Amino acid sequence: MSRRTTAIAAALSVLALGSPLVIANANPLATQYFNQGVEKYEVGNYQGAIADWNKAIEINPQDALAYYNRGLAKYDSGDHQGAIVDYNKAIEINSQNTNSYLNRGIAREMVNDLKGACDDWRKAADFGLKQPAEWVKKQC
Repeated sequence: MSRRTTAIAAALSVLALGSPLVIANANPLATQYFNQGVEKYEVGNYQGAIADWNKAIEINPQDALAYYNRGLAKYDSGDHQGAIVDYNKAIEINSQNTNSYLNRGIAREMVNDLKGACDDWRKAADFGLKQPAEWVKKQC
């Protein structure tokens, strides 16, 4: 399984489960935009998902999962640098989101920042993820 496929599988599990803490504390309109973004992302409408997550973030700027998801859509749209910015913000808000480190590492690799990618994969491996630990052994 490729790095990106692994990351997307992890991301979709987060999208499907949502974040009870975020959802419980969110404004209903922010939750609506968040969920619309998930639906659009799942059918490949990345720009529509980004637009919805932009609105969710405007309403609830502390929603780490919205930043994370927007990072996924930006990455899939080819905006690797924009994805890194969103993963940075997601990590700033919730430093325990393993997938943010995993996916930021993949995005960093795409912009030729192997040192940054290795740092992120080490952090993801510290959380117990096996795949990034293998990437560290092979590339770092």
